[in-house]
Amino acid sequence: MPDGAATQSTTGPELTWTPPPYAEPGRFDEHDVTLGTGPLAVSGTMSVPRDRAPGPGVVLLAGGGPFDRDESIGPNKPFKDLAWGLASRGATVLRFDKATFAHRDAAAAANLTMTQEYVPHAVDAVDLLRSHRSVDPERVFVLGHSMGGKAAPAVAAAAPSVAGLVIMAGDTQPMHHAAVRVAGHLATLLPDQVPPAVVETFRRQAALVDSAELTPSTPSADLPFGLSAAYWLELRDYDPVAIAAGLGKPMLILQGGRDYQVTVADDLVRWRTGLAGRPEVDIRVHEADDHLFFPGSGPSTPVEYATPQHVDPAVIADIAHWLSHGNTEGFSSTPN
Repeated sequence: MPDGAATQSTTGPELTWTPPPYAEPGRFDEHDVTLGTGPLAVSGTMSVPRDRAPGPGVVLLAGGGPFDRDESIGPNKPFKDLAWGLASRGATVLRFDKATFAHRDAAAAANLTMTQEYVPHAVDAVDLLRSHRSVDPERVFVLGHSMGGKAAPAVAAAAPSVAGLVIMAGDTQPMHHAAVRVAGHLATLLPDQVPPAVVETFRRQAALVDSAELTPSTPSADLPFGLSAAYWLELRDYDPVAIAAGLGKPMLILQGGRDYQVTVADDLVRWRTGLAGRPEVDIRVHEADDHLFFPGSGPSTPVEYATPQHVDPAVIADIAHWLSHGNTEGFSSTPN
């Protein structure tokens, strides 16, 4: 389920974002970088710890939709939270604008696929980190959130030097099926905002994706989220869990217990089943967190994303610990 479906990214005014308590801006510097060349080059930001021996590097992959480098949603910037929190703890972090954000016509391209949307710039980011003075080239990791988590195994397959993956709310249920599920969930919680016709539209579109009638010439207007037929044809054959299982790399898989977009029952279960018995895989559920890993209580709805919040400090601690030594030694406590 792409984040843009229910949480369309909007860039809130910078002044509405304040650093989370766990960020220590005096411990790192930032500078802009460019990834890729030619008309689809994108800009990004590298957060570099000060006065440290080479340590881990982390590439951030945003969720589905035209997200900027901070994965801005209303007043919130969860990727800036992650970058500042992890850089404060010794990791060099690279986050970048998605091509579909920087070049809006890219999103409408008839040949756009998930691989084209994510992999080339992510591989460039991995290479850039590996060559940076602050990074141990053998310790570059890819962190993907939501659809970025789905794409992360493909990035690691394309860049064998990747040391491991952090997957945050990575969806594994077929995305068109998840769209029907989420629309139905929101129609129940917010009937005034999500009428039955919306659910029916997603059902009709999902049936087309599943059918033999889906061809490269199928109009994107007939398909979920207006994504191209090429996008859906690739996704039908893409299994992130199977690819992840074949990598044999350390992985930290995080899930919010209150997430209605990517859920324990519909998505995490596939990670657990497909990676069962893998000592290099840690799976942890933060029960109070929603899809953006903002802690709260009660049923989660898109309204939460409009309130200024920060990524759960426990999530930052989990990732920082794992980057430092958890990917080789495991957590000292039992994973959920």
